[in-house]
Amino acid sequence: MPRVTFDALPDDARLWVFPVQDPLDADEVRTLLDEVDAFLDGWAAHGAPLTGARRWVEDRFLLVAVDQRSVPPSGCSIDAMVRVLKAMEARSGKTLVGHGPLYLRGEDGGVRAMSRSEFQAAARAGEVSTGTPVFDTTLTSVGAWRAGRFELPAGESWHGTAFFS
Repeated sequence: MPRVTFDALPDDARLWVFPVQDPLDADEVRTLLDEVDAFLDGWAAHGAPLTGARRWVEDRFLLVAVDQRSVPPSGCSIDAMVRVLKAMEARSGKTLVGHGPLYLRGEDGGVRAMSRSEFQAAARAGEVSTGTPVFDTTLTSVGAWRAGRFELPAGESWHGTAFFS
Protein backbone atom coordinates (compact mmCIF):
# COMPACT_ATOMS: atom_id res chain seq x y z
CA MET A 1 0.00 0.00 0.00
CA PRO A 2 2.54 2.61 -1.09
CA ARG A 3 0.20 5.54 -1.82
CA VAL A 4 -2.31 6.64 0.81
CA THR A 5 -4.40 9.72 1.35
CA PHE A 6 -2.60 12.69 2.85
CA ASP A 7 -4.92 12.57 5.88
CA ALA A 8 -3.84 8.97 6.60
CA LEU A 9 -0.25 10.00 7.28
CA PRO A 10 0.99 10.44 10.85
CA ASP A 11 2.07 13.85 12.15
CA ASP A 12 5.74 12.83 12.04
CA ALA A 13 5.61 12.01 8.32
CA ARG A 14 8.38 13.77 6.39
CA LEU A 15 7.04 16.60 4.22
CA TRP A 16 8.36 18.41 1.18
CA VAL A 17 6.66 21.53 -0.16
CA PHE A 18 7.13 22.23 -3.87
CA PRO A 19 5.86 25.69 -4.80
CA VAL A 20 4.87 26.30 -8.39
CA GLN A 21 6.13 29.74 -9.30
CA ASP A 22 3.50 30.38 -11.97
CA PRO A 23 -0.11 29.20 -11.69
CA LEU A 24 -1.09 26.04 -13.57
CA ASP A 25 -4.26 25.62 -15.58
CA ALA A 26 -6.64 22.73 -14.85
CA ASP A 27 -5.06 20.43 -17.45
CA GLU A 28 -1.57 21.12 -16.11
CA VAL A 29 -2.71 20.39 -12.55
CA ARG A 30 -4.34 17.13 -13.64
CA THR A 31 -1.18 16.07 -15.51
CA LEU A 32 1.04 16.99 -12.57
CA LEU A 33 -1.06 15.08 -10.04
CA ASP A 34 -1.43 12.04 -12.31
CA GLU A 35 2.35 11.88 -12.76
CA VAL A 36 3.01 12.35 -9.04
CA ASP A 37 0.46 9.64 -8.22
CA ALA A 38 2.14 7.25 -10.68
CA PHE A 39 5.48 7.99 -9.05
CA LEU A 40 4.13 7.49 -5.53
CA ASP A 41 2.58 4.16 -6.56
CA GLY A 42 6.07 2.83 -7.24
CA TRP A 43 8.16 4.89 -4.81
CA ALA A 44 10.67 2.72 -3.00
CA ALA A 45 13.82 2.92 -0.91
CA HIS A 46 16.28 0.10 -1.64
CA GLY A 47 13.44 -1.96 -3.08
CA ALA A 48 11.10 -1.47 -0.11
CA PRO A 49 7.86 0.38 -0.95
CA LEU A 50 7.44 3.77 0.69
CA THR A 51 4.10 4.89 2.06
CA GLY A 52 3.57 8.32 0.57
CA ALA A 53 0.90 10.84 -0.26
CA ARG A 54 0.46 14.14 -1.97
CA ARG A 55 -1.82 17.12 -1.69
CA TRP A 56 -2.33 20.13 -4.00
CA VAL A 57 -3.11 23.36 -2.11
CA GLU A 58 -3.82 26.98 -2.95
CA ASP A 59 -3.41 26.16 -6.65
CA ARG A 60 0.32 26.73 -6.13
CA PHE A 61 1.82 24.16 -3.77
CA LEU A 62 2.46 20.46 -4.18
CA LEU A 63 2.89 18.71 -0.84
CA VAL A 64 4.58 15.32 -0.92
CA ALA A 65 4.99 13.32 2.27
CA VAL A 66 6.24 9.92 3.35
CA ASP A 67 5.51 7.86 6.46
CA GLN A 68 8.97 7.23 7.91
CA ARG A 69 7.67 4.74 10.47
CA SER A 70 7.41 1.82 8.08
CA VAL A 71 10.28 2.47 5.68
CA PRO A 72 12.25 5.71 5.82
CA PRO A 73 13.13 7.36 2.51
CA SER A 74 16.72 7.06 1.35
CA GLY A 75 18.76 9.72 -0.37
CA CYS A 76 18.29 7.85 -3.63
CA SER A 77 14.50 7.70 -3.22
CA ILE A 78 14.35 11.44 -2.49
CA ASP A 79 16.56 12.11 -5.52
CA ALA A 80 14.18 10.00 -7.63
CA MET A 81 11.25 12.19 -6.54
CA VAL A 82 13.17 15.35 -7.43
CA ARG A 83 14.16 13.89 -10.82
CA VAL A 84 10.50 13.17 -11.62
CA LEU A 85 9.52 16.73 -10.69
CA LYS A 86 12.40 18.21 -12.72
CA ALA A 87 11.29 16.18 -15.72
CA MET A 88 7.78 17.59 -15.32
CA GLU A 89 9.32 21.04 -15.02
CA ALA A 90 11.16 20.59 -18.31
CA ARG A 91 7.99 19.46 -20.11
CA SER A 92 5.72 22.16 -18.68
CA GLY A 93 8.14 25.09 -18.49
CA LYS A 94 6.88 25.72 -14.92
CA THR A 95 9.24 25.80 -11.96
CA LEU A 96 8.41 23.06 -9.42
CA VAL A 97 11.66 22.43 -7.59
CA GLY A 98 13.10 25.91 -7.10
CA HIS A 99 12.74 27.54 -3.71
CA GLY A 100 13.91 31.01 -4.73
CA PRO A 101 10.70 33.03 -4.52
CA LEU A 102 8.79 33.80 -1.36
CA TYR A 103 5.04 33.35 -1.34
CA LEU A 104 2.50 35.56 0.35
CA ARG A 105 -1.23 36.11 0.32
CA GLY A 106 -2.01 39.09 -1.88
CA GLU A 107 -4.65 41.69 -1.11
CA ASP A 108 -6.92 39.97 -3.64
CA GLY A 109 -6.72 36.76 -1.57
CA GLY A 110 -4.57 34.93 -4.11
CA VAL A 111 -1.05 33.63 -3.74
CA ARG A 112 1.67 35.98 -4.90
CA ALA A 113 5.34 35.12 -5.56
CA MET A 114 8.13 37.62 -4.86
CA SER A 115 11.90 37.37 -4.99
CA ARG A 116 13.68 37.91 -1.69
CA SER A 117 14.86 41.35 -2.83
CA GLU A 118 11.31 42.31 -3.87
CA PHE A 119 9.98 41.15 -0.50
CA GLN A 120 12.68 43.08 1.33
CA ALA A 121 11.92 46.25 -0.67
CA ALA A 122 8.19 45.80 -0.04
CA ALA A 123 8.89 45.40 3.69
CA ARG A 124 10.98 48.58 3.76
CA ALA A 125 8.24 50.45 1.88
CA GLY A 126 5.56 49.16 4.27
CA GLU A 127 3.80 47.25 1.49
CA VAL A 128 4.21 44.04 3.49
CA SER A 129 4.33 43.89 7.26
CA THR A 130 4.66 41.42 10.10
CA GLY A 131 0.91 40.87 9.69
CA THR A 132 1.11 39.93 6.01
CA PRO A 133 0.20 36.24 5.55
CA VAL A 134 3.16 34.29 4.14
CA PHE A 135 3.64 30.66 3.19
CA ASP A 136 6.45 28.66 4.80
CA THR A 137 7.72 26.30 2.13
CA THR A 138 10.43 25.04 4.52
CA LEU A 139 8.06 22.87 6.59
CA THR A 140 9.35 19.32 7.03
CA SER A 141 6.56 17.48 8.84
CA VAL A 142 2.90 16.80 8.22
CA GLY A 143 2.28 17.71 11.87
CA ALA A 144 3.58 21.25 11.28
CA TRP A 145 1.25 21.50 8.29
CA ARG A 146 -1.71 20.31 10.37
CA ALA A 147 -0.80 22.73 13.17
CA GLY A 148 -1.34 25.63 10.77
CA ARG A 149 2.36 26.49 10.34
CA PHE A 150 2.13 26.71 6.54
CA GLU A 151 0.36 30.07 6.30
CA LEU A 152 1.19 32.52 9.06
CA PRO A 153 1.58 36.25 9.59
CA ALA A 154 5.14 37.10 8.53
CA GLY A 155 6.03 38.08 12.08
CA GLU A 156 5.28 34.55 13.30
CA SER A 157 7.41 32.79 10.67
CA TRP A 158 11.06 32.89 9.71
CA HIS A 159 10.15 35.85 7.45
CA GLY A 160 9.82 38.01 10.57
CA THR A 161 13.39 37.40 11.67
CA ALA A 162 14.78 37.67 8.15
CA PHE A 163 12.99 40.83 7.04
CA PHE A 164 11.61 42.71 10.04
CA SER A 165 14.26 42.57 12.79
